[in-house]
Amino acid sequence: MSRLSHHTPSPPLLSQLAVGDAALAARLERDLRLTAEALRRYVTDAAPADVAEVVLYLFADAAKRLRPLLVLLGAEFGTDRPGADRSGAEAPTAGRRDIIDAAVVAEMIHVASLYHDDVIDQATTRRGSASANARWGNANAVRAGNWLLAKAAWISAGLGLTAVSLHAEAAEALVSGQLVELLGPEEDAASISHYLTVAAGKSATLISTSLRLGAILAGAPEAAVAAVGDYGTHLGIAFQISDDLLDVTGDPTRLGKEPGKDLALGVASLPILLALADRGPSAEEFRALLGQPSLRRHALTLLRRSDAMDAARTMLEERLVRARSALAALPRSPSRTVLDALCDVVARRDH
Repeated sequence: MSRLSHHTPSPPLLSQLAVGDAALAARLERDLRLTAEALRRYVTDAAPADVAEVVLYLFADAAKRLRPLLVLLGAEFGTDRPGADRSGAEAPTAGRRDIIDAAVVAEMIHVASLYHDDVIDQATTRRGSASANARWGNANAVRAGNWLLAKAAWISAGLGLTAVSLHAEAAEALVSGQLVELLGPEEDAASISHYLTVAAGKSATLISTSLRLGAILAGAPEAAVAAVGDYGTHLGIAFQISDDLLDVTGDPTRLGKEPGKDLALGVASLPILLALADRGPSAEEFRALLGQPSLRRHALTLLRRSDAMDAARTMLEERLVRARSALAALPRSPSRTVLDALCDVVARRDH
């Protein structure tokens, strides 16, 4: 796999959270490792080697593993956790393997969307590596994404009707979000409202579903399932806003690409939408620069200096406040503390 020499991979998400409870940290580390092993096994056992190479390509640098981690954290709120080993030392039993499989499915659906996104965006790189479509062509990248969605459905079937329903709902919302984004807002629709609809579909639904499914499989009470789902919705939208901010302010060595991708592709990110809604002279100049690729750097400079950045950060902070408010319905525990700490990680992503 060829990598761009300037790219510095992000540290694993779990290490950024600094889990204070040793037993919880051991369980999460173990189960994330088991999730990665199970994912690779599901692919290599079912696909020829050349197909597996394409399908597994985008998993190689998946340092975040956010959605599997959220499945595992959701499961921590269960009252009936079969096979959950409090010390983190023993191998999980059948009930815990269901949670591992749910984590696998969440990651498969997410990565399938990355294959499709890169084709839609005509991307040539992802996180410092050649994108799958650049390496194997658009058709094979789409097929890899489709293979993952099909395999995720097959694994979900083994987890029961609730899992199938939740993952079908998440996949439908994700694809709908992509379509709504591509079609753009209706003539009389507010652009920010349209943006939030897209963010809820593309980013928030799978994050919320991951938490809910982990909690359901572990026997969590309905109030806890609802609370983690609400938290996940707001966290997912916050993640999308932070991604938009990173595209403007991010360090190329960390992003694995030059900032300003949204400007180049004509994507209506939140900072761009807020800048376009401004009526000042800088906003007029910014609008005039859009659609002129040779002047993208200047447009990016104007965007960085605009009030739109502070406005976007305010909206990010508001979403994180709402996410933290949802956590108040959960019992105090190390896992709730980790979910709260995840809000801090999102808040500082573009700093």
